[in-house]
Amino acid sequence: MFDKLSERLQGVVESLRGRGRLTEDNIGETLRQVRMALLEADVALPVVKTLIDGIKARAVGLEIGKSLTPGQTLIKVIHDELIGVLGSGQRPLNLRAQPPVVFLLAGLQGAGKTTTAAKLGKWLKQNERKKVLLASTDIHRPAAILQLQTLANQLELGFFPSDPTKPAATLAREALTEARQSLYDVLIVDTAGRLHIDAEMMAEVQEISAAVSPIETLFVVDSMAGQDAVNAARAFSDALTLTGVILTKADGDARGGAALSVRQVTGQPILFMGTGEKTDALEVFHPERIASRILGMGDVLSLVEDVTNKVDREQAQKLAEKLKKGKGFDLNDLHDQLGQVQNMGGLSALMDKLPAQLAQKAAASQPNEKEIVRQLAIIRSMTPRERTYPNVIDASRRRRIAAGSGLQVSDVNRLLKNFMQMQKMMKSMSKGGLGKLMRGMGGMMGRRPPGF
Repeated sequence: MFDKLSERLQGVVESLRGRGRLTEDNIGETLRQVRMALLEADVALPVVKTLIDGIKARAVGLEIGKSLTPGQTLIKVIHDELIGVLGSGQRPLNLRAQPPVVFLLAGLQGAGKTTTAAKLGKWLKQNERKKVLLASTDIHRPAAILQLQTLANQLELGFFPSDPTKPAATLAREALTEARQSLYDVLIVDTAGRLHIDAEMMAEVQEISAAVSPIETLFVVDSMAGQDAVNAARAFSDALTLTGVILTKADGDARGGAALSVRQVTGQPILFMGTGEKTDALEVFHPERIASRILGMGDVLSLVEDVTNKVDREQAQKLAEKLKKGKGFDLNDLHDQLGQVQNMGGLSALMDKLPAQLAQKAAASQPNEKEIVRQLAIIRSMTPRERTYPNVIDASRRRRIAAGSGLQVSDVNRLLKNFMQMQKMMKSMSKGGLGKLMRGMGGMMGRRPPGF
């Protein structure tokens, strides 16, 4: 996300190296480049003007601290202004009303409302311990009702069986009645979308809103829609009393214009962003962290949260105990570790949260997403004995494994070579190699690290 914008802005601040003071003259060209970077990222023109004016007003005349360069000082100014545009602070969902609390999702067709309804339901169930009922009022596309039912069953959420022959507002009222009678905490109402904005669509969603009086009316928008997202945001904001925004498909958005534009157009905060197709790929939107990502500073806090929430602690503990007892690291363990990376959204999702320089170094030394998929395919083509005792894999077995995974023998050889290196490293750590390493580093620094 924001790859292109981030790359451009990082290049812009490099032009200020060696300057002792930020003046209107020496940042004029820099601000023109920032403006172009924002426009290329599909940021709405009024938002670009607001951002540039804010940066200029704060930056001109600033003295450069002894510990900072002009580029670093300008980055801080841009960072603060980006936070202002994205919305300072992070507002939680309103769950304090009398249950069932109603959330209404609105947006254009293809924005991902139905999937977002399921993701939001899962998030509420896991993080807020709420009993959630999903309901679809999309009478124009019966497949949307079936899609929501399938997702609800998969996630073990409540589902209201909508009858597409009834008016949408009637379905919403019936779903609310069901939510009250069955003591649900939250009712999420999915609405119909259109390929473009029209009077009929707006009238229908207004009737649904009037029927259920939602506590939260959330505008769901495709982050890759660019200026169309801004136009849709303006139309829905005029038709409904929006309370928040959910950005979808943020993982595929290299520009980031919608994120910077929609919040200012609607006047409402971005609460969540969808970062993938999986049902757990929904992140709380933190403006400060997103601003840091845009400027290449990374988002270590979100990375730590991902690891904490998505890594199988029991599995990790078993591996630690296994190594501690001197048992070897085998291909079953490697398979589990690769699976953990995929559960966290893959390497790209992790790299996106690292500072730019670290991400570049890590990308140069680590396998890409396709390589991980290939490695998993190779391991899954092995017998249980081969995974546990890799030394038995001779030439004929390698040919069979390559054929089974649809790859070449050279791919199998490369995996086994990398695995042997990892196995040696794990063995060294289990025998105190890590302690020796830390003691050596402590000696070089003139002291011994505690605990070693």
